Amino acid sequence: MASTTVRRELTLRGQVQGVGCRPWIWREATRRGLSGWVQNTPDGVRVSLIGPAQQVDDLVGALWEMPPPARVTHMDDAELGPDKDLPQAGTPFEIRPSVTDTTARRPQALWGPDLGVCPSCLAELCNPASRRWRHPFIHCPQCGPRYTLTRTLPFDRAHTSMAGFGLCPACQSEYSTPTDRRYHDQTQCCPQCGPQLQLWDRQGTPQAGDVIAHTLARLLSGQIVAVKGVGGFHLCCDARQSDAVARLRALKRRRTQPLAVMVANPASAQQWAHLSGDDVRWLTSAERPIVLVPQNDAAKQHLPGVAPHLAWLGVMLPYTPLHHLLFHEAAGRPEDTAWLDQAHPLTLVMTSGNAAGEPLVISDDEAWQQLAPMADALLMHDRPILTRNDDSVMRVRPDGSACWLRRGRGWAPLPTPLGPAKAGAPRSVLALGAELKATLCLTQADEHDAVDALVSPHIGNLHGAGTRSALSELVQNWLVQRHTEPEALACDLHPDFFSTRLAGQLAHELGHDMRHTPATTTQPLPVIPVAHHHAHVAAVLAEHAADARSHEPVLGLALDGHGLGPDGQAWGGELLRVHGAQCERLGHLHPLLLPGGDRAAREPWRVAAAVLHQLDRGGEITARWPHQPHAAMLQSWLQTAPQPATTSMGRLFDAAAALLGLLDVQDHEADAAMRLESLASTAWPHLPPLPAAPGTRLDAPPPATLDWHPLMHDLLAHATQAGPAHAAARFHATLARDLAHWAGAHARTQSLGIVVLSGGCMANRLLDDALTQHLHAQGLEVWRAAHYPCGDGGISLGQAWVAHHTLL
Repeated sequence: MASTTVRRELTLRGQVQGVGCRPWIWREATRRGLSGWVQNTPDGVRVSLIGPAQQVDDLVGALWEMPPPARVTHMDDAELGPDKDLPQAGTPFEIRPSVTDTTARRPQALWGPDLGVCPSCLAELCNPASRRWRHPFIHCPQCGPRYTLTRTLPFDRAHTSMAGFGLCPACQSEYSTPTDRRYHDQTQCCPQCGPQLQLWDRQGTPQAGDVIAHTLARLLSGQIVAVKGVGGFHLCCDARQSDAVARLRALKRRRTQPLAVMVANPASAQQWAHLSGDDVRWLTSAERPIVLVPQNDAAKQHLPGVAPHLAWLGVMLPYTPLHHLLFHEAAGRPEDTAWLDQAHPLTLVMTSGNAAGEPLVISDDEAWQQLAPMADALLMHDRPILTRNDDSVMRVRPDGSACWLRRGRGWAPLPTPLGPAKAGAPRSVLALGAELKATLCLTQADEHDAVDALVSPHIGNLHGAGTRSALSELVQNWLVQRHTEPEALACDLHPDFFSTRLAGQLAHELGHDMRHTPATTTQPLPVIPVAHHHAHVAAVLAEHAADARSHEPVLGLALDGHGLGPDGQAWGGELLRVHGAQCERLGHLHPLLLPGGDRAAREPWRVAAAVLHQLDRGGEITARWPHQPHAAMLQSWLQTAPQPATTSMGRLFDAAAALLGLLDVQDHEADAAMRLESLASTAWPHLPPLPAAPGTRLDAPPPATLDWHPLMHDLLAHATQAGPAHAAARFHATLARDLAHWAGAHARTQSLGIVVLSGGCMANRLLDDALTQHLHAQGLEVWRAAHYPCGDGGISLGQAWVAHHTLL
C-alpha cells in the first residue's frame, strides 16, 4: 500500500544559524527522497517538507538530533505560504535565499558561538596535498568564529565581516556542490580568496617572508607579539623566558595577576599541571576555555612569572588555525595530524590584548595605539572583528561542572531560557549589571511567550572611559541587531555605578527613541534597582528556571567583596530569604571595621589591623607592620575615631591573608584571597578533621550574626603553632563548617530545603567544595552557578530575573 503524501512546514529555533543546519537538512531530505526547501529567517530556520508520511516523520524526528554545534530547542508549525511557494512532490529539495525582512516583528534567531577549529579542518591544515595546507583561516560549518564576525541576522555571508572576500572558483564550486562538506558554508575561504596575514614591526614596517615562521622566531628570541585572533587580540610571549614574561608584565602594568598559557594539547599541559579527566574534557571541548588546573613543581620552577604565589595555572589549547600553525611550525611542520597527540615543549603566554583598564582591543587602529607600545611586532589580518569576546575562564568542580570566572568566547551570548512570560510581566528587559566584571543581559519573549535571557560576553570593570564606552556601544548594537524595544531596565542599587547612571539615561532615551513618540509626551521606561546580593542569588535561580522550585522561597548565601545593601551599608556576607522579587535579610557576617574606607579594600593590612583591634589585640598593630608608615596612627585612630564597617566576606579573607603575612597591599582584585586559597591548598589534604560546629539550642532562634571572632583567634593561634599554610587551611575548613551550620539552622527555621550559594567568594574551590559537602550532609539541596560566573559577571542575569518578577 502506497504511503500517504504529507506536507509539513516547521520553524526551528535554537542554535540553528551558522552551524551547518541548512546543508545538513538538505542532505537528509535528499537522502529520503523528500521535496521542499529550507531557509534562514529572522526567527530561526524554516523547513518545508513534502513526501511520504513515514520519511517526513523520520526527518522531523531527526531534526532534534542534528550534529553539534547545531541544537534545536523549539520546533513550531509554520503558517502556510502563498501557493507559488508550495513545493511540489518529486521536485529536488533546495536551500532557498534567506528571509532578511526583520521589520515585521522581533527576530528570534540566535547568534552562533565562536568555536575552535574542528578535527576535519585540522586534517586539511596539516595535509600538504590540501589546497588549504597551512591556511590560517580554515574552518567549516561546524567550526570557527560566528558571533564576533556577525553584523546582523539571518546568518549569511553578506551579513558578516567575510562579506568583502569574494569566493574564488574553487571555493564557489565547493559552496555549490551538495556533496561537499562546505556546501553552503557562509564563511568559507582559501589562501587565494580569504583574509591574509601580515607581520609588522612596532614601527609599522611590514615583515617579508613566511609570517608564521618569523612570528615563532620572534617569540623564541624573547620578543612580545600582539596577535589578532577571533574576538580580540592577545599579547603573546614565550612562557619559559622569565625576562620576556617580566617585560610583558611591566608593559601591561600587571605586576602579579596570573597569566594564561597556551599549549599544543593535553599531553603538553601535563608537563606543567595535574589534569583530571574532567579538566581534559573541558580543555578539548569545541569552545576551548581557559581552565584553571593545579600547577606542578616544574611549572613553579620554569614558569615562575606566569602565576606567582598561586597553586593554579590557567591553561588553554589552540582554537584558531593561526594558533595551531604556531605550534605546527614549532613541531617542524609535520605532514599529518599525529603530532596533535604528542607532547611539545612550546608554551606561550596568551593574555588579553588591552592596555591597563581598557577593554579588549578588536580594531587594527586600537592595536596600533594601545598594543604597539607593548609589543615588538604585531601579527595582523584583514578580517574585521566586529564584536569583543574574550577567552572564557573556568575551573572544574569535583562533580565535573564548571565554576565560571569569566564567560566569553564559545558560550556568550548563548541564551538561557527563563520559562514562560508571566501575565503582566515585561516581554523584554535590559539589565546593565554592576561596576566590576560588567555584562549586560537582554531578555526577549517569543510569540509563544517563552522568555530567553542573553548575557553578553565579559566587558570589564567600568572604572575607565574605554570600558564604559564599550558597554554603551554594546547596548545600542544589541538593541538594533535584536530589533528589541525593552519595556524596562534593571540595574544595581548603587547610585554611583556607571551602569546605574546609564540605566537612568537609557530609560529616557529608549522611552522616546524606541517607541517613536514625541519627546514632550513620552514617559521614561521603568528602572528597577536591584540590591547587589539579591541579584547574586537571583542569577542562580535564573539558571534553574526550568525547575518550578526556582519560583518558590529559597535560602541564599551571598558571599563577596562588596555590594550596597538596601540600608545603604556595605554588604558582602549575607544570608537571604529570596522569593522572586522579594528578598529578606535573615543574617550577616559580624561587621568588620574598614579604616580608610575604600582604601582598606586595596590595602588588606588595614582590615587586618582593624580585626586585631576588634579582637582586643590592637597593641600588636605597630609590631606586625612596622614598615607601614601609618600603622601607629591607625592603631590610635581605631581606639578613638568611628570607622566605616562592612559585612563583607571578601574583606575577612583579606584580613586573614594579611595576618598570615602574605601581602599588605593588593595588586589586583581578589589578590589576597587567591594567595590565601593557594597557600591553604598545600596543607588541605593533611588537615585533621575539625570538631563539630558549636550547637544551637533547638528552642532558640538561630543567630542573625555569624561571629568571626573565634575563627580569627584560631587563625592567629595556629599560625604560631603549626605555620601559615596549616592556619590558612584550617581557616577555610572552619569557615565552611560554620557557614553551613549557620545556614542549615536558618533553613530549618524557615522550612527551606534549597540553599543557593553565590557571590565572588564562591570562586574559591576550597570554600565552595567544603561548604557544599557540609550542606549536603544536613540533607539540604545546594544550587550553584554552573553556566554563568558566580561573581559579578552574573549580576545582570540576576537583575533581569528580579525585574521580571517585580513587574508582574
